[in-house]
This record gives sequence, C-alpha cells and structure tokens, in this order.
Amino acid sequence: MQDQRHGMISAQYLVTSLVVVLVPGPGVLFTISTGLLHGRRASLLASVGCTLGIVPHLLATILGLAAVMHQSALAFHLLRYAGAAYLVYLAYSTWRDKSAFSIEHAPRLSAGRIVVRAILTNILNPKLTLFFFAFLPQFVDPRGGSALEQLLVLSAVFMAMTFVVFVAYGVLAHEFRARVIGSLRVQALLRRGFAAMFAALGVKLALSDK
Repeated sequence: MQDQRHGMISAQYLVTSLVVVLVPGPGVLFTISTGLLHGRRASLLASVGCTLGIVPHLLATILGLAAVMHQSALAFHLLRYAGAAYLVYLAYSTWRDKSAFSIEHAPRLSAGRIVVRAILTNILNPKLTLFFFAFLPQFVDPRGGSALEQLLVLSAVFMAMTFVVFVAYGVLAHEFRARVIGSLRVQALLRRGFAAMFAALGVKLALSDK
C-alpha cells in the first residue's frame, strides 16, 4: 500500500510535468517578456501570477467541471475566444509600451497589475483545463487511498514545478536584459517580437478546432 501511494509521484509524472511546464506557451512568454521589459522583481511576480492562474484549472479538474467543459462546445469556445482576445490585448499593450529598459532604474509597475495579468494569462487558456482533465487522473491509483488527496498532491507538485521553472525563465530573461540589451533599436525589436508572438498565440487559439 505504501509503495502504491508513493507511486503516484513517479518519475514518469515528474518528467511529463517538467516537459509540459518547459514548453513555451502564453505563461512562459509572459514571464520571459516581463523579465526582459521590467526586471527580476517583475518576473518573480509574473511567476507567482502564472502559478496562481493554474489553480482554477486544477479545481475544475478536481471538482469534475472539466467534464462539462469537454462536453459543452459553447462553454469551451467562449473561454477559447476570451483567451484569444486577451492574448491580442497583451500583444497590443506590449507593442504600445515605449518605456526604456533602464538597467539602473527599471520601470516601476504595480505588483498587483503584473500578478493579475499573469493570472489571466493562464486562466484564459481552456486547453489547460482539458489537459489536466486528461493528464492528472492517469496518475491516481485506485488502491492508493483517497483520489481527492492524490489529486491535491499531484497538483501541488505540478504548481511547485511551474513556479520554479518560471522563476528560472524570468531570472534568465533578466540576466539577458542586464548583459545584452544596450540600444533602443534592440528594445523596440524585442517588444515587437513579443507582441507578434502574443498575437500569433491569440490567432492560433481562436482558430483551433479543439
């Protein structure tokens, strides 16, 4: 019994979760762009927000609401279009941001604003709910005790991994910012590049069939 309980946090689960967290998506892109544009502190806040943005998806999975999302095409499409619209908004706001990447005097953004943006970035991603609905239950052992307890433990591990990886992305982005960025031209190109990627993710999400 004890071996079965430990089995849910298997090497396969850890490796699969790590791959999922590492793969660039809206959350990763937001954290990296925040680290580049606004520094280490802002990237840490973005990491916190993106991690918190996972909670509603995990709760939906645990409570079985993901099954409703999976069956209701209307609910899924509404959330999908909301997510696409928000990504386009991020693209627009990133494109319009004209503040310089001052290394000594990083732009002071409201902590709440960064966290809320990060939370929305992950909340408005319907595929995250469907992913957890299909992913987490596979690692629940019927003989390993309470299914709810196992889901909570698995979710906590995934969120901890997400936070650590996103912090690493943000710190690397800050180091790149501090060591490499030196001209307004490079800054403008980076902003436009991030804006284009946000827009591309939004369009891809809106046109996705599933």
